Amino acid sequence: MNRLKQTLKKCVAFGVTGIMLILAGCKSPAGFVSNDNEEYNARMEEARTTPFGAYPETIEYTLGKMTSVNNSNMPENDTYTDNAYTRYIKSVINVQNVDVFEANDSQYDTNVSMVISMGSLPDIMVVSSQDEVEQLVEAGLIEDLTESYNNCISDRIRKMYESYGDSLKDMVTYDGKIMALPETNITDGPNLVWLRKDWMDKLGLSEPHTIDDVVNIVKHFISEDPGNNGVDASGKPNTVGLAVDTDVTGECGYSSEFLLDIIFACFGAYPKQWIMNDDGEIVYGSVTNEAKEALSYISSLYNQGVIDNDFLLRTSTNICELIENGLCGSFFGPWWAPNNPLANAVSRNPDADWQPYLIATDSDGTTSYHSQNPCYKYVVVRKGYEHPEIAAKMISVMFDKVRFDCTDSEEFKNYYQLNVEPTARPLSINVDYNNALSICYRNIDATISGRKNPDSLELLERSFYDACSEYIKNANKTSTQWAAYMSRIKACSLIAQDNIKVVDSLYFKTTDTMKSHWWRLKAKEKEAYLKIISGEEDISYFDRFVKEWNEQGGQTITSEVSESMK
Repeated sequence: MNRLKQTLKKCVAFGVTGIMLILAGCKSPAGFVSNDNEEYNARMEEARTTPFGAYPETIEYTLGKMTSVNNSNMPENDTYTDNAYTRYIKSVINVQNVDVFEANDSQYDTNVSMVISMGSLPDIMVVSSQDEVEQLVEAGLIEDLTESYNNCISDRIRKMYESYGDSLKDMVTYDGKIMALPETNITDGPNLVWLRKDWMDKLGLSEPHTIDDVVNIVKHFISEDPGNNGVDASGKPNTVGLAVDTDVTGECGYSSEFLLDIIFACFGAYPKQWIMNDDGEIVYGSVTNEAKEALSYISSLYNQGVIDNDFLLRTSTNICELIENGLCGSFFGPWWAPNNPLANAVSRNPDADWQPYLIATDSDGTTSYHSQNPCYKYVVVRKGYEHPEIAAKMISVMFDKVRFDCTDSEEFKNYYQLNVEPTARPLSINVDYNNALSICYRNIDATISGRKNPDSLELLERSFYDACSEYIKNANKTSTQWAAYMSRIKACSLIAQDNIKVVDSLYFKTTDTMKSHWWRLKAKEKEAYLKIISGEEDISYFDRFVKEWNEQGGQTITSEVSESMK
C-alpha cells in the first residue's frame, strides 16, 4: 500500500509532467533490434497479427491499474506488476505492464478522469463507463481497435462476445470502428429469496412459491421469534423483516443484494430499465402504472413491518451485520449471496441453514426478470500507441489460455483457493459467455454425479468442483466450501430451470439530454420511491413525481431513446 500511495502522490504532485516522464521511459523496449533482421520482422509481424504470437523482445506498456484492498488477496510478495497473471502473460506473448498509477474504487476513477482531462493517457487502461469512452472518442485520444479485434481476439473469445448478440460490439462501435474492447456481464438470472430454513422448520412453515408465501414466512419470523432474539425496551421485536437497500431496485441488472426487483416484477414493473410496453412503445420502467401498483403494495409491506422499518437508516455493511448476527432471516439476493454475506453468517453460526428459493412472478407459475447491461467496463488504448493489439492479445491470454490451458497450474489453483480478486489481472475485467453461469453449473453438476470426468473441466470450473466435492464428503466442511456448493449448485440449479422468462432491457447508452439532466432525474426518482414506501407520501404522490419527471427532461429523454432504437 505504501508504494501505491507514493505512486498516486507522485502522479498528483507532478501532474502532466510526472505522468509524461513515466510514459516517456516506457515507449520502446530496451535493446531494440534492427528492422533489417528478417527473422525478427517475421516474429514481430506474427505477434502483431495473432492472438498468441510472442514478441521477439519484451514489450513494456504503461498501464492505469485498477486495484483492490488487501493487495487483491494475492500471495505475499506478489504485486500488480509481478504475479501469476503477469508472469504467465509474459511467458506467452512477452509483454509487461509498467503501472503509471495504481488505485482502487473511486480513487481509480478520479485518476482516470485526471489523465483524460490532461489528454495524457497511459498506453492502456480500463474505463468504467460508456460516457468516458464517448469522451475519449470525441477528443481523439484513443486508438481504433478494429484491426486488433479482427486479428488478435482468439476464436473462443470471439464466440464469448458473440453470445451477447450485437449488443457488445454496438456499445463500442463508433462510425463503424471498434474503439474499445468490452468486458462482459454474464446473465445472473432472477434474484432469489434467501431464508433461514432452520427457522422455517422450527415453525413448521413450508417453502415459498409466491410473494404471498414469502410475506407469510417473514411475518412468522418476526412474531414468533424462532431466532430467540427477544424484544427491545419498547417491546419491539429485535428480529427485523426483509432486509432492503435504499436503492430499492437494481439499475443495470439483478446482480445486487437486498433489492425488491422481484416484487416489482410480480406487477409487471421493471424500474430503472428501458423496456417495451404492451403497445410496442419504449418506456422508462420507473414511471409506469405497473410501478405505481408495485409501490403501493411495497408500502403496505413496510406498514406491516414485513420490510425492515429501519431500512432508510441502513448501510449495506449494517445489513450484513444483521444477517451475520442472526437478527434477520430473509432477503432477496442473487445466486452469489452465499459468498457475501452468508459465508460469514454460517461461519459464526454453523446451525444457520440459509436456503434459496425461486419465487413465481406470473400467474402461470413462471418467473420474469429483466436482462442486464452486457458491459460495465471498457479497455481503451492511447491514440498513437505502437502496439494497440496488446490489449486484445492479453484478453485472449487471460480468458482463453489461462482458463482452458492452465487446468494443471498449481499457481492458478492456489489463486482460486486464496480467492484472489480479478483486480490482480493487468486488465481488471472479465470476459465470458453470456450463459457462463449455466454452463459452469451443468458441468460441475455432471462431474459430481459421475457423468463427466473432472479432468475435462476448465480451471474455474475445476476449482469450484473441488470445493463442492469437499463440501459433500467432508463432515467438517468450511464456510467457504458451503458457499461454493450453495451458490454454484443449489442456487444455480434454481435459475437453470425452464420456467424463467427474460424481459429485455433495451437501452444502456447516454442520450444528449441525459448528459445534463439524468443525475437530477435519478435523484428525484429515488426520493419519490423512498417517500412512498416509507409512508411519508401516499401513493398519489407518484402521479406528481411522474409529471415532474416528464417536464424536467424525462419526456425528451424518452423520445431520444425511442428515436435511437429505430
